[in-house]
Amino acid sequence: MSIPVGTSVTLAVPASSANLGPGFDCVGLALGVWDECTVTVTEQPGLQVEVTGSGADSVPRDESHLVVRTMATTWQHLDVTAPAGLRLEATNAVPHGRGLGSSATAIVTGVAAAHALAVRGGALAGEELDLEVVNTIAAALEGHPDNSSASVFGGATLSVTEAGAPLPRTRTVPLRLDPRITPVVLVPGTTLSTHTARSVLPEVVPLATAAANSARTGLLVHALTSAPELLVDATADLLHQEARRPSYPESMGLVDALRAAGLAATISGAGPSVLVLVDADRVDEVRRVTVEVAAGWQVLTPGVPAHGVQLRG
Repeated sequence: MSIPVGTSVTLAVPASSANLGPGFDCVGLALGVWDECTVTVTEQPGLQVEVTGSGADSVPRDESHLVVRTMATTWQHLDVTAPAGLRLEATNAVPHGRGLGSSATAIVTGVAAAHALAVRGGALAGEELDLEVVNTIAAALEGHPDNSSASVFGGATLSVTEAGAPLPRTRTVPLRLDPRITPVVLVPGTTLSTHTARSVLPEVVPLATAAANSARTGLLVHALTSAPELLVDATADLLHQEARRPSYPESMGLVDALRAAGLAATISGAGPSVLVLVDADRVDEVRRVTVEVAAGWQVLTPGVPAHGVQLRG
């Protein structure tokens, strides 16, 4: 079935921080920085793309735009005919190439927009936005569920993808984030692609290292939900950060300084941004250490949205 001309949706999708130290590719945290997008099926064939905000000078305006590509793939998964004419208007607030899930945000936007358009246009039965469907397709396209699941559901999330299916199902469990935890995001002027950050990771790690990191991930979940006093120990990573240190030495220097001050700092996603999880009364301490160690970094306190992707029109 096809989607009628004039069908339109407007969505907002939050940024995210992934890993939170040891929770590599499985733990995510939504952040209150939002990309917004309106997608409309047009009578005129072809594609129109308008982008403002972060990345506006560098993202493509054709079918290779990540939101557009994602919509096309999603309609294939849903067995829905892609419209001949489409208009995309995007306002981006999530910084690109900073480890705050900009690619995952775009993918979640594309999946959610394609699903909502299909339902609104009568080409697909069911709920206007089925978050379980959005989560599974987005995780499959992203390649790992940490960023995308946090952007889908909001809050803190723990996700596992089941292997062996053409479209592997992603099971996401929401974590009840302890209200005493305040995320502080430290954003440098430099960027780093996820591909580059992943290219330096070892293909094999010792069994003892994997076991110790698994234990840290369990401690991380406990600390996030009920014991924030354990966050410094719980955010210690053994898998990926040290291997990437040469890729973002200034970021790791800042992480080292913050942790030496007793602050739970970790690289945000693939970096180079830094995430710090603290009590609200220690935010100024984070700012002080950051100014002393890393010049010109932006300090954000975006909060954690309780809900992820939202339909706004």
